[in-house]
Amino acid sequence: MDDVVKVGIADWKVCKSPSKITTIGLGSCVGIVLYSTNSIYCGLSHIMLPSSKEINNNSNRAKFADTGIADMIMALQKVGVRPNTMLAKIAGGAAMFQFSSTSDLQSIGDRNVKAVKNVLAALRINIVAEDTGKDFGRTIIFDPTSQKLLVRSAGKADKYI
Repeated sequence: MDDVVKVGIADWKVCKSPSKITTIGLGSCVGIVLYSTNSIYCGLSHIMLPSSKEINNNSNRAKFADTGIADMIMALQKVGVRPNTMLAKIAGGAAMFQFSSTSDLQSIGDRNVKAVKNVLAALRINIVAEDTGKDFGRTIIFDPTSQKLLVRSAGKADKYI
């Protein structure tokens, strides 16, 4: 069986086919897979927050959409993946908690998705598939060989995007 590279919360890693790459616990967090159709490498980032500029304790760059994605792209470049060939698939960004009033906590999933989309758009990386929002968590597994992203959620059918 192929190896599976595990990405933690507020973490990112690069993976080489035939290994797969996974992360669990995507509630309001967003998982970003970057890959290229002409490379055996891919990367997966599990971001928790939209911007490193909004938090004083921002030493873990992988925690944020703006810095985590940028660092992962640099690592992919080091193994030969050119940014102008990168494509993205994203999942997560759920509204996991119900609040009686509007708050930043309530919209963190939406804010994370928007930040990820803005970062990728600024870098001219197209999002080719996504499974975001709603009110349930996700686990994702990306296979760089097939370039399919498996999205699993409790009580829901598995789906590939």
